[in-house]
Amino acid sequence: MDSLNEALKWQLSGFDNKYLQRQASDCESFRSEGVAQHDRIFTPLLKDVFIPLRLDASPLSPGLRQAVFEQFEGTTTIWEILARTRQEPMFRQLVVQAWGGYGKTTLLKHIAYLYGKKQQPRSAPKLIPVLLILRKYRDLLSQENPPSLPDLITYHHIPGLPGAQDLQVPPHWARDILKQGKALVMLDGFDEVAKTQRPAVARWIMEQLHQYGKSVFMVTSRPKAYREQDAGDRLELATPFWIKDFDAAQRQEFVEKWYLSQERYTHGGRNTPDVQQLAQQAAKDLLTQIQARQELQDLAKNPLLLNMIVTFHRRFPGSELPKRRVELYREMCRLQLRDRPAARKLETLLTQCEAQTILQMLALAMMQNRWERIDRAKLLQGLTKCLQQESETVAAKDFLEQVVQISELLVEREPDEFEFAHLSFQEYLAATQIAQLKQESRLYDHFQDDWWKPTILLYAAQVNPTTLIREMMQRGAIDLAYLCFQETTKRVDPTLEAGLEALKLTVQTSRYAQLENYLKQGQWREADRETYRLMITTVGKEEGQWFEPEELLNFPCEELKTIDSLWVKYSQGRFGFTVQKKIYLQCGGIPDGQYHQEAWDRFCHQVGWMANLARGRSARYKCNVKFSTTSPRGHLPVCARESGLRVENVVCPWSAFGGGGFSSLTSRLVKCNL
Repeated sequence: MDSLNEALKWQLSGFDNKYLQRQASDCESFRSEGVAQHDRIFTPLLKDVFIPLRLDASPLSPGLRQAVFEQFEGTTTIWEILARTRQEPMFRQLVVQAWGGYGKTTLLKHIAYLYGKKQQPRSAPKLIPVLLILRKYRDLLSQENPPSLPDLITYHHIPGLPGAQDLQVPPHWARDILKQGKALVMLDGFDEVAKTQRPAVARWIMEQLHQYGKSVFMVTSRPKAYREQDAGDRLELATPFWIKDFDAAQRQEFVEKWYLSQERYTHGGRNTPDVQQLAQQAAKDLLTQIQARQELQDLAKNPLLLNMIVTFHRRFPGSELPKRRVELYREMCRLQLRDRPAARKLETLLTQCEAQTILQMLALAMMQNRWERIDRAKLLQGLTKCLQQESETVAAKDFLEQVVQISELLVEREPDEFEFAHLSFQEYLAATQIAQLKQESRLYDHFQDDWWKPTILLYAAQVNPTTLIREMMQRGAIDLAYLCFQETTKRVDPTLEAGLEALKLTVQTSRYAQLENYLKQGQWREADRETYRLMITTVGKEEGQWFEPEELLNFPCEELKTIDSLWVKYSQGRFGFTVQKKIYLQCGGIPDGQYHQEAWDRFCHQVGWMANLARGRSARYKCNVKFSTTSPRGHLPVCARESGLRVENVVCPWSAFGGGGFSSLTSRLVKCNL
């Protein structure tokens, strides 16, 4: 009876509601990492500017992917996935992957906020959100006897929420919601756990997954950290997704919402027609500039970079927008180190010394040590050394204080632990330091190291990369040479044109050597996989991702011609994209990037992808692939991504967007006169 009375007492206390309010409060503001606040620019509320992210379902296992494709055409949102967690247990273990700046943390904050405010979509299950930032707890979870998940929530997470000082947690509350399947546990930033700590943290997470299987778990990570784990202690969640690029509609919605929130704050919270008009005019001006330049459209696919663009546009109305990523980072550093203090009429150490040079030296040292964050003692020691080398008389402690408080290029996310506002700023500043010192050779030993890849590309964008690309070719870093070549050709610099043109043929020939070798040896499976790898890296994506229609509609003609000609040549005209295009058109297909069901079904049966399947809706997804010259004409390439692809019941890769993926490719073949 006493235990029953105790349970009733806590139920009547309304603890769940009190917790939800505090979890929501912790996620209320939209503060994009990497973008400091400036004069005339206010921190908006997350609910005012959040744009639903599109999730790519293509990495899913074939059976699960078929169900997702049939309902969502390969693209979905987190709320559509959460709505299925009761019926599909695999959706209770989610890993969301994306590179920096794609909004992984913001997505989790959005989920926690809506659940906390009880504003989640009606289709979503009623869950209690728990947002755990892994970098806060990595030391705790990697120790010999880490706390259980209920203890982590009770004694570490809840006390850290705003207004939780007087919040008394009922006995076994966390354990009960986890066991009853009422919890949504969001673990943000697996990649922000030190590499040496990841096995222990992965082991801890897997233990919680097994113990509390009724609850929903969601982990976010950069793909490299999730992919490259130790074999012994791996974090493996059942259902992987990628965050997709912002499309034009998302870009427009964000810019319009962002400007409306800024004008409302500027005008005392009013949302009157005149305020709306000011916001609409500013948003229209920015969107027109972005739409007019492909380079800006490419930058705006990344939410962080789009946020930086709108910040620059509002801070400098009428100024020309930076057209390349490296220029955008250059302008943001100038804005945060020089223009921001000047606008506030501050006589700061940042304007009195070469602040950016000091930060460049620090960034390069952190890159060399493979550090994303640094404790106060090491940081002050490093800054002292950098300041002395530059003959600056500023004290390291004072310099650090002003960099954090005024420029916000360095941030203190945890007590006495610092990092750059975003890893990409560290990479840019390190690249700039190498360029200014003319020490390109520092990069040569890192061509095969993914940790250095963004820095190398940002360096290549600031210099004449001819020598760099030649060195990459000699060291076998063909893909990296190609990416540097792509980055450089975005620049309009006639002085580089002759030298780069001479390199172009060499880079392309080397890049396709492996594909040609596979085809020459009749290794059709390997050639197919290499075709996918070449194509996905050509559009700047990672293996495991798939194509957006516009990426196929704008695929480089020369690259497409090279791939196709190799397939046609070594299959004696049996396989190749142009062979498939001819069959598709004969089946009534229209090369317009749209899905035409009857033509698609006829084509799939004609090339043997649907040989053992009945015609109908399922033909849009299932694929029967055989890597053999006995396969029907046009059977290959299919661009399969799975390394161990079976010949039955796999999702047809070109079925993305309802078969429109192949229609987009066919359209490009036609426009390229292939």
